[in-house]
Amino acid sequence: MNLTYTPEQNAFRAEVRAWLAAHVPARPLPSFDATREGFEAHRAWERTLAEGRWGMVTWPQEYGGRGVDLLQWLIFEEEYYRAGAPGRVNQNGIFLLGPTLMEFGTPEQKARFLPAMANGDEIWAQAWSEPQAGSDLAGVRATATRDGDHYVLNGLKTWSSRAAFADWAFGLFRSEAGSQRHKGLTLVLFPLNAPGVTVKPIARIDGKVGFAEIFLDNVRVPADQRLGDEGQGWHICMVTAGFERGLMLRSPARYQVAAARLAALYRREGDPDDAVTRAAVAQAWMDAEAYALSIYATASRILAGQLIGPETSTNKIFWSELDVTLNRTALSILGARAELLPDPAAPDPTGDWLDDYIFSLAGPIYAGSNEIQRNIIAERMLGLPR
Repeated sequence: MNLTYTPEQNAFRAEVRAWLAAHVPARPLPSFDATREGFEAHRAWERTLAEGRWGMVTWPQEYGGRGVDLLQWLIFEEEYYRAGAPGRVNQNGIFLLGPTLMEFGTPEQKARFLPAMANGDEIWAQAWSEPQAGSDLAGVRATATRDGDHYVLNGLKTWSSRAAFADWAFGLFRSEAGSQRHKGLTLVLFPLNAPGVTVKPIARIDGKVGFAEIFLDNVRVPADQRLGDEGQGWHICMVTAGFERGLMLRSPARYQVAAARLAALYRREGDPDDAVTRAAVAQAWMDAEAYALSIYATASRILAGQLIGPETSTNKIFWSELDVTLNRTALSILGARAELLPDPAAPDPTGDWLDDYIFSLAGPIYAGSNEIQRNIIAERMLGLPR
């Protein structure tokens, strides 16, 4: 891996930085998990990105992208986070379903869904987990029964990210009666306003509705909204999970910027005689840099034609636990003030550290719990017995 940037990459960085400087909102947008208004404000930002063809830069131009490689995407993400740009309300679509569609979708599906995804016209929810099938995704019981040129969907999905206000969902269903575990599963795309779909938001500990339950009662979906072959759902979902755990969903810039903020917080408010906290801050910064180098190495391998496999589980454990410890260190620096809710107008604002810490606690659970990831590492990377 060459750690120097080419003139073309430096020019791309300059272009990204200039565009973001001219377009990033001066004030933070309201949360897309709190209200419909905040959600729609972020949809409008997605459309602004699409106008500059920044919605998903790695996609081909005909789908709203720029056709750049993964290294340029990492450069884009670095500039995006450092500019303080809004969070991506359509992350389930552009970072997870989009790359999966590129690999498994038909030409008609790509033309139908990717441009609308890139420009924010259709925001996607992930409908995998069920009450008895969270980290153990192979336990899904919701069904997709073939009826002519349609599937009939029945069952319950829960902890569906963005589903409270989203337009579409991609869900895993059992399409073969009597099948068990990884067999007989199919991935189906369905609109959340279809007859028979009921969406019930789930309030988080902070009151925001980042998740929802999706009840499906004889929901008819055209068969051409199946992604991949019937029965191929498990394989497709594992490819999507690779994007979620290993590369796309949590770019290193997210943690590099947070580590820099943490260092600034310590310099401003930390006790210089507190060696434990000082070491924790330094460790967070080093871990963020190590994660960035690891992802650059992974991107370089992919560009060289190699594949990533179960090692995505190590990435997922690393970034989720880094997020928790980084934010926990910030709260220890703030002390009792850490319990105050963010108030930018306060004379001594605490920032978003409390919100970020609460959200980080979910990291070791979503995208496959870290306990499950350790099992994958033990069995598939280390060759240990089950």
